[in-house]
Amino acid sequence: MPKFFNEMTVDGLAHTASAEVREHYREFCGWLQRQSADTIERKRAEADLTFRRVGITFAVYGDDAGTERLIPFDTIPRIIPAAEWKQLQTGLIQRVKALNMFIHDIYHDQNIIKAGIIPAEQIYQNAQYRPEMQGINVASDIYAHIAGVDIVRAGQGEFYVLEDNLRVPSGVSYMLENRKMMMRLFPELFARNKIAPVDHYPDMLLDNLRSVAPMGINDPTVVVMTPGMYNSAYFEHAFLAQQMGVELVEGKDLFVNENTVFMRTTRGPKRVDVIYRRLDDDFLDPLAFRADSSLGVPGLLSVYRAGRVTLANAIGTGVADDKSIYPYVPDMIKFYLSEEPVLNNVPTYQCRKKEDLAYTLANLPQLVVKEVHGAGGYGMLVGPASTKAQIEDFRQRLIARPDGYIAQPTLALSACPTYVENGIAPRHIDLRPFVLSGKTISMAPGGLTRVALQEGSLVVNSSQGGGTKDTWILEK
Repeated sequence: MPKFFNEMTVDGLAHTASAEVREHYREFCGWLQRQSADTIERKRAEADLTFRRVGITFAVYGDDAGTERLIPFDTIPRIIPAAEWKQLQTGLIQRVKALNMFIHDIYHDQNIIKAGIIPAEQIYQNAQYRPEMQGINVASDIYAHIAGVDIVRAGQGEFYVLEDNLRVPSGVSYMLENRKMMMRLFPELFARNKIAPVDHYPDMLLDNLRSVAPMGINDPTVVVMTPGMYNSAYFEHAFLAQQMGVELVEGKDLFVNENTVFMRTTRGPKRVDVIYRRLDDDFLDPLAFRADSSLGVPGLLSVYRAGRVTLANAIGTGVADDKSIYPYVPDMIKFYLSEEPVLNNVPTYQCRKKEDLAYTLANLPQLVVKEVHGAGGYGMLVGPASTKAQIEDFRQRLIARPDGYIAQPTLALSACPTYVENGIAPRHIDLRPFVLSGKTISMAPGGLTRVALQEGSLVVNSSQGGGTKDTWILEK
């Protein structure tokens, strides 16, 4: 009997006639049983063809077959009942609020360091800490305007936050396109189920960005700044700009004059007030960061420091989504909000600590080990799925540089029935909801459900071959 939590069935079985279906999936399961295999296969082929035409692709680094491929889309949705979503939403808003307060504190009074809650070296030696941001006041004290928080459900059905993505979180375009596709393929499902809408997200995002414009700007000009078409998430950059009705720009389209950022247009220069930037800090301004960057805007930091442009997300935000800072987020919530965390962290061993390192080295075959600066599923060890040689290789890495790693127990991630080559089978999933912070904190109901398509795999990242599902929040 599987030990993981199955989102659809109580007994953990795949979708079968004998499985006991959870209440919030019963309407969908009844519908699914009435569909022929040919009908479903035809719909899946239609989805693939449409996604290919639209160009919804993602770069898979190291893939010999090519640099881009279609993200697999599964037509069985992940369904979350209203009460469950309400708890998640409350916990996510609480968490992002505390994270924004933490980033502001780090670049101003540093009270959390003075209180002895986080060691100073964890901040100052962090690769994402930007001393250039020290003392800079940003609009509404918001640093992480767009946060993508990865949520997993473990064996008993309990939710955990796996990580906080506060720099340039991606995936929201796939959330929106997945919903559009499901409504196109199966309109009858949306007539039968009260599913919370997500198509208003671009409007929410634009309102949020406009709300944090520099002081005195009543009708701000917002742009989306992309590194260019060769970036793995370029589709999303172009999609969001188009959906919000704003310009998609590259660094070469912007320039600084008289401490103001301007955009080149066919009608002459136009002032830019809010930049939703989708490139890393290092490449934003060659005068302040990497001198060899051709992607940024010379002088951008000086305009930012003067409070004459808003960057979303703010420079230096990555100090709060580093995996070495993640273990302290529950303490941040208690420190800044005087509240108990609604959502728990996964228990985490910080390998820079002698006792945690000893435990990790003794239990490598049972643990997941991650680089503190890693992302996208790269640079990690999943102990139970690794060979002895891979484990020994990681052991040497840990011994050589323990402060570069954290370790966590291997969670039995929840699974959702998914179409695979031989029919319907459970595959492990996570959820990335998107939290928008401005004058208020808002969320689109649901998020991006990512699914590990290989049997037994716990790595759901698109860059590692994972797929996606539509996420339904059922309204009462």
